[in-house]
Amino acid sequence: MTSITIFRARRIITMNPSRPQATHVAVRDGRILGAGSLDELSGWGPHVLDERFADLVLMPGFVEGHSHLMAGSLWRHVYCGWFDVGDPDGMQVAGSKSLDAVVAALAAAAPSGSGGGYIGWGFDPIYFGNRRCHRKDLDRVSTSVTVGVLHASGHILNVNSEALRRAGLLRPGVDHPGIPLGEDGLPTGELKGPEAMMPLMPHVGLDRSFLSGDEFGIRAFGKLAVRAGVTTATDLAATAQDPEIDTWLRVTGADDHPVRLVPFLRLIGLSPADAVARAVQIRARSSEQLRLGRIKVVADGSIQGFSARLRWPGYYNGAPNGLWYTAPQTVREVYTHGLKHGVLMHTHTNGDEATEMALDCMEDALRAQPTPDHRYTLQHCQLADEAQFRRMKALGMGVNLFANHHYYWGEQHRAITVGPERAERMNACRSALDAGVPFAVHSDAPITPLAPLFTAWCAVNRLSASGRVLGEHQRIGVMEALRAITLGAAWTLKLDGEIGSIECGKRADFAVLGEDPTAVAPEALKDVPVWGTVQGGRVFPA
Repeated sequence: MTSITIFRARRIITMNPSRPQATHVAVRDGRILGAGSLDELSGWGPHVLDERFADLVLMPGFVEGHSHLMAGSLWRHVYCGWFDVGDPDGMQVAGSKSLDAVVAALAAAAPSGSGGGYIGWGFDPIYFGNRRCHRKDLDRVSTSVTVGVLHASGHILNVNSEALRRAGLLRPGVDHPGIPLGEDGLPTGELKGPEAMMPLMPHVGLDRSFLSGDEFGIRAFGKLAVRAGVTTATDLAATAQDPEIDTWLRVTGADDHPVRLVPFLRLIGLSPADAVARAVQIRARSSEQLRLGRIKVVADGSIQGFSARLRWPGYYNGAPNGLWYTAPQTVREVYTHGLKHGVLMHTHTNGDEATEMALDCMEDALRAQPTPDHRYTLQHCQLADEAQFRRMKALGMGVNLFANHHYYWGEQHRAITVGPERAERMNACRSALDAGVPFAVHSDAPITPLAPLFTAWCAVNRLSASGRVLGEHQRIGVMEALRAITLGAAWTLKLDGEIGSIECGKRADFAVLGEDPTAVAPEALKDVPVWGTVQGGRVFPA
């Protein structure tokens, strides 16, 4: 008979309403036999009592419903963000507080990437006031090799003159909405949106492994996950080519890999019918640790990058409206095909115009292909208003809100992008709850660090980095936030029957915490230490 392990903890928060807390949990074959007292669980038969968590707290393993494997891969390159961050090995890396500091950090590094150029990531000039990054700024790093700096949003890339030259774009006459021109009539080096960015990426060394994670990136991502208490995470914009799937299967199938991956095939370069057919095809290659066959649609861009689509009156500072990354008719077609073939889809909508478009397309698709429990989910959905949440409920949709934005860009949204009133309603968790819309909250790592307890803290407190409360009426309670990073996120992935709570029959996935998150003050939620994880019954100390 397979051995049984019973883990003892100071407290187990199960997220199971029929047994909300316990002191012990029994595990066999990587699954949960039950949670309760030692006496109750001993009835399962001979067992080993594991007391290493006796002074710690167990929760369901956190589920990161919007992240990217490039959160690991990018650590090959130079961090150029404003905020200090932790790397996969737990070391703190200092942020760059000026454009000069970004240039200096790049110049001090060795060239990297397949093209042998300089690559930076995490950059966001919105913190530098009205100062945008120009190709001439990056020419200070090098005029002979390429320099590319990816914005924190992932929606904008800045490059130097050499990168533009190699791509054939250092010339007059370039006419593209995602490629702004300078006073000299030449591209400034700022490239907005995938259509403008993708041709430059190979020239600066950001190849396909950057998008979907090479082995280094997958393993680095796993380290980040353990430190954050995450046992299931998405790669929410994968190209999902066969060689990549081979690598995912090999790495995630190893005994020492600590996180279940749920990659979504990004709708780019494929027709709606072909994308759905590809999702159905690769679904058959899924394993316990790798779940395939879902699609990600990107409707618009980034609010702080001014590439998101906003309804009237648009941007607070008068910037022109953003870009459609996917045409409305394409969204309508892929939804209809997806519903017909049972393919789950998540859609990136940052601006409220993009959200309205997605809702319109979903309404049309459901008329053509009525489908119960489809769980199509809007990702980010930052500016949705009350009426839009009511439409989501009526259409059976879910939402995964970007709560971290309050902290990282709240002041910039209030002062520059959307203004004080709309900044108060951004990422409206309370509105989603009140409307009965199933919801999660997320980090979008590497856009912000992978840290579900911090994300929950953002949803509970709604504090900007300067300490301002942005939308007190949208605050939610601690237990509501903890549900959002466990069962809520699991629901959006159609995995809530397997993960998200500690109860009989589910996967033995636990976040191991140093303190009880329900016992600390709400403002201290982000500071609850993570000891590590248990994933499929295997213990991974951080």
